[in-house]
Amino acid sequence: MKQKVYFKTFGCRTNLYDSQVMMSAMQEYDITEDENEADIVVVNSCTVTNGADSHVRSYISHVENSGDAKIFLTGCGAHTKGEKLLEQGRVAGVFGQSEKLKIDTMLSREEPFYEPGDLNHIDESVVDDFIGKSRAFIKIQEGCNFRCSYCIIPYVRGDARSMDEEKILEQIRRLGANGFGEFILTGTNVGSYGQKTGSSIASLMKKMSQIRGVRRIRLGSVEPIQISNEFKEILDEPWLERHLHIALQHTSPQMLKYMNRRNVYKQDRELFELLASKGFAIGTDFITGHPGESKELWDEAMRNVRELPLTHLHAFTYSKRDGTPSAVMKPEVSGNVAKERLHELERIVHEKNFAFRKAFDGELSVLIESQKEDYFVGYDQHFNKILVASDEDLVGNWVNISAYEAKEDANYARV
Repeated sequence: MKQKVYFKTFGCRTNLYDSQVMMSAMQEYDITEDENEADIVVVNSCTVTNGADSHVRSYISHVENSGDAKIFLTGCGAHTKGEKLLEQGRVAGVFGQSEKLKIDTMLSREEPFYEPGDLNHIDESVVDDFIGKSRAFIKIQEGCNFRCSYCIIPYVRGDARSMDEEKILEQIRRLGANGFGEFILTGTNVGSYGQKTGSSIASLMKKMSQIRGVRRIRLGSVEPIQISNEFKEILDEPWLERHLHIALQHTSPQMLKYMNRRNVYKQDRELFELLASKGFAIGTDFITGHPGESKELWDEAMRNVRELPLTHLHAFTYSKRDGTPSAVMKPEVSGNVAKERLHELERIVHEKNFAFRKAFDGELSVLIESQKEDYFVGYDQHFNKILVASDEDLVGNWVNISAYEAKEDANYARV
């Protein structure tokens, strides 16, 4: 009988994709979605913040205390915390992202090992199914050439490099044939796709849209400067989700300089207003409490945030990462102040999202992903959650909804 392997994935959509690659590559083991029956647990880790590292360590402790499953560590945390966890005997082996296609070999090794892999590796794997998912995640690039002062990711993912376009399209064709209709493009810095290959993110999406079965294309986070004139030409296409996540990280011009960011607030505002005029919901990333963030700069940032047509937010308090320029910057901002600012920002964007949902009176195109108690759960074209009551099993189905109620936590409907 084959041993059973459970994959625990932390962090971004790129990690979700990498976990699917490993599942697809396994031949000598069986996959289980039940952690309690696993003989082996593969932890695909995130290291973007101290909190992410803490979550991974806590989960490893949980596995250690709940059974005798062997634990293997991969993902970004393999490069920052892997050796220490291996020395402590808490994991049986550590391997980097470039080694994931060798998953059978990695899991079968008897002796403890540390294989960080190659940060110049270009993924050539093709995934034709996503276990337990209604949407398909497509990794199109890896690494980042930006050097934001607070960010450790380029040091654990390497410089930007793009996947082969034909392999990406082949993957879309296979997944489309297998019934997937929504595709999320992922990567470390998605908008940099095609820089060295003569292509672009907009060009790739146009080719994807022509493949049978493709109904909706959604992007991971892109940078403001990556919304080029070519990209703006596809904004009215029906296959492009009416939600874009555009990373700002801050809205104070001085803070953007401290962070070594490439975006400029005045231009960011003009871009956001253009997108909003075309009906887009707009999300962003934001860091609170970065060194140098005085009360005056914070107040300026919040005045700017209130001007922006934001609807979604991925924000967190600053986390010092050793080896990054921000780690030695002064003055530091206390953790409590950073949390207070985070909560203030979250309140503002939550109110903006609620107002957006109440103001929209059109039909919602929803992919139902799961069922939770009395409701089916899905996301509409604006990436807003909707809870749907129905006597039919809707999981995996597309549903067009014209009658719904916008409440503070989500939209609600019955079909």
